[in-house]
Order: sequence, then structure tokens, then C-alpha cells
Amino acid sequence: MAPRILVTGYGGFLGAAICQQLIQDGYQVRGLARGIYPKLANLGVECIQGSITDPQSVNASLQNVDAVIHTAAIAGVWGKASDYQSINVDATDLLLRGSQSIGIRAFVYTSSPSVTFDGQPQSGIDEQVPYPTKWLCDYPRTKAIAEQQVLAANNPTSFATCSLRPHLIWGVGDPHLIPRVIERCRAGRLRRVGSGQNLIDTVHVDHAAQAHVLALKKMLAGDPNASGRAYFITDGQPVRCWDWITTILDCAGLKTPRRSISLQSAYRIGRVLETLYEWIGKTQEPPMTRFVALQLGVDHYFDISAAKDRLGYAPNLNRQVKIEEMRRWLMPVS
Repeated sequence: MAPRILVTGYGGFLGAAICQQLIQDGYQVRGLARGIYPKLANLGVECIQGSITDPQSVNASLQNVDAVIHTAAIAGVWGKASDYQSINVDATDLLLRGSQSIGIRAFVYTSSPSVTFDGQPQSGIDEQVPYPTKWLCDYPRTKAIAEQQVLAANNPTSFATCSLRPHLIWGVGDPHLIPRVIERCRAGRLRRVGSGQNLIDTVHVDHAAQAHVLALKKMLAGDPNASGRAYFITDGQPVRCWDWITTILDCAGLKTPRRSISLQSAYRIGRVLETLYEWIGKTQEPPMTRFVALQLGVDHYFDISAAKDRLGYAPNLNRQVKIEEMRRWLMPVS
């Protein structure tokens, strides 16, 4: 019988792509999420509705499972620290302990390159870069804590774990990055930060899903060379930040704004707005934060040699073809 894989957050952009690839490869797939996803159920996913913070839902979802791919998280750069703690840290711990207690063989964790980001440019760095001593928001801080929990739990002979760090996932159906850029442009709130020449990495959702499935296969095969470590996951083709934003806007039929702001000014504005929003208790994300200013204004691209060498990761999709798919999605022919 084919292994059964639990995918948390299976209805999300990445989670759904992982489920589709797993089913194509002949795995049995079970999904845990708060929502209901009939399309995935029709593909053959066994759907469980529940929260990863609820022990009863987690325990039920882990029964008769061979491995876990844990994609569920709370993202963003603004919100209650307690929410990031409970969803990103405590829930991961709950899943890890539950998996270990019933003999699940492998655990693949979806992390983020931001776990190593302290505000300095990340120019072609690899996984040897240490965690910072301070973070600019709670998302990378809590993801770093959870990642360390996952890697500390690794035992190649009984419970193999690893952590993947996909960067700026994009593609048709993206509910996060692409709509955010487009909405800001349409609202007149988008401007270039710095020169726009800083290099960034992105990863197509199919590449990100491929990396998770490859890692899963290595974990289940008991490959000790693959487990117990983190991996940066990208398309392997860094692009200039403002060029990428221009591409997104062009696909949506929008003109790129000409207005710009220096990185130093954007950072200062972000700091002031964060302080103000915290002081008045405003829950809405500020128009600018220090984290966003730096993500837009400095290099963040990565060496993916480890994923290639240890997981067999091969990002070989035609980028231009995928961009044209995105264009048809954003501007369908009537």
C-alpha cells in the first residue's frame, strides 16, 4: 500500500500544489486545515477540517500516517505575537510530539529564508548562515524557533526531519504576493524602494512543491545525508526586485509607478509607523514596516546547491512560459 502523507494547510497555495504532486506520484494524501476544499477532495485527498492548534484534530489527523508535510502557518509582518507563537511554534511542537509518539517516519517542515534575515543583505548565502539574535517582526522569529524544533527532533533511523525555505512563492492562483503588489499599485501606494536593482530570488509554486515531495521521498527512504538540516528553495534565477514587480504589473495590464523613495527613508517611515500603530493598538498592517522596506531594498538571493546535491532538486521549469500563464490568469481573454 502506498504511504499515506498528512499535509497541514493543504488548502493553501503551496499545500494544494504539494497534494496534487503527491497524488500524481501515487501517494495517499490526507489534509488538515480549517477550511473545506471540495476540489482537492475530488482529486482524492482525505480532508479533515480542524485547527493545527487543537490537540484532538491533530491526533485524529496523524492516525495511520507515514509522514507529515507541515505547511500551515500564520504569515505576514503584523499581528499579535501570541497568535504567531500558538500557530507557528506551539502547533509545530504539538505535531512533532504527536508524530514521534505514534512512530511516524518523516516530517518535512515549510520554513522561510526570513529566519536568517537580520536586515543585512543576503547575497548568495547558503544554509551555514546562523540565525540572527534579533528579528524585525514575529513571523520570521517564530518560524526560526519552529525550524529549530524540527531539526532538533531529527533521528535518521526512526524520525527523519528537514526544513525547506522557499522564497517568494508565485504562480497562477497566488493569493498572497501577486495580489498584494497589484492592489498597492491600483491604490496608488506602490513605489520603488531604493534603486530597485537589488537582486531577489523567487520560486514558482510547482518548484516549491517539487522540493517538498523530493525531501519527503529522501526522508522515507532513510537517506541520512538529507535529513536534519534546512534547505533554501528558489527558482535558481535571481532577478532585480523592481524588474520582477514590473513583470507582475505588466501581466495585470498595469503601468509601473515612477515614484521612488530611498531605502533609508522607507526604513525610518516603517519604524515610525510601527511605533504609532503599536501605541494606538491598531491591528491593521502599517503601509510600511522596517521588514518590508528592507525586503524591497536589499539583496535576498540564495545558494541552493544543498537542495540540488542532497535532495535532487532541479528547478527546470521555463520561467517565461510560467509568466505567460500568469498573464492569462490575470488578464483572461473575454
